[in-house]
Amino acid sequence: MEVYEGKAKKVIPLDNGKAIMEFKDDATAFDGKKRAQFKGKGWLNAQISAVLFKVLEENGIKTHFIGVAGDNRLIVERLKMYPLEVVVRNVVAGSLKKRLPLEEGTELPEPIVELYYKDDSLGDPMINHYHAKVLGISEEEVREIERIALKVNEVLRKYFAERGIILVDFKLEFGKNERGEIVLGDEISPDTCRFWDAETKESLDKDVFRFDKGDLISAYEKLYERLTGGTPNRK
Repeated sequence: MEVYEGKAKKVIPLDNGKAIMEFKDDATAFDGKKRAQFKGKGWLNAQISAVLFKVLEENGIKTHFIGVAGDNRLIVERLKMYPLEVVVRNVVAGSLKKRLPLEEGTELPEPIVELYYKDDSLGDPMINHYHAKVLGISEEEVREIERIALKVNEVLRKYFAERGIILVDFKLEFGKNERGEIVLGDEISPDTCRFWDAETKESLDKDVFRFDKGDLISAYEKLYERLTGGTPNRK
């Protein structure tokens, strides 16, 4: 079984239908053109993802999360992943402000779901249901993925709002388990979401690194503290 290593994570298959997902301290932006390492980032992303997966499971959303397997490691169910990145947007930010005549920070009247084909060599292009069908993903599967994504948004938007955080937008990835169920996989962390402080609109996510807004680890720690009520005890 082959170990998969991406920009920010390593997935190590086990022989029991499970895998170890190891979060690295690496940070990348702009298709890998900007790179750096931040000690403790992997720990924070692993712990934040664990918290959020538990919240979703408690609200009836199936995820691949099984448990925490170490400081920067999660144990997860192995999935056959769809080659899709599913983005849900609540507020105008990032690439959306280049595509719609709306100011950054404008709250959308309802969430927008976008699909991207996960392929670095093509630049992860945006696709629609017709493209997905050509790629072998049925209309029924896409509709179910979108339904789950919107449910995730509903649960997490409320959860973050209660903690003084705006869930601006986020990326999800899905796969099928051995039982043929569509399950949420990958991670949910400040690497894959935009979080703004509700009062100050301060970024608590990877935009801090992308746009040199300050100290990345401080931003991630602030988010961790809001979610857990505790101080990070990373090694």
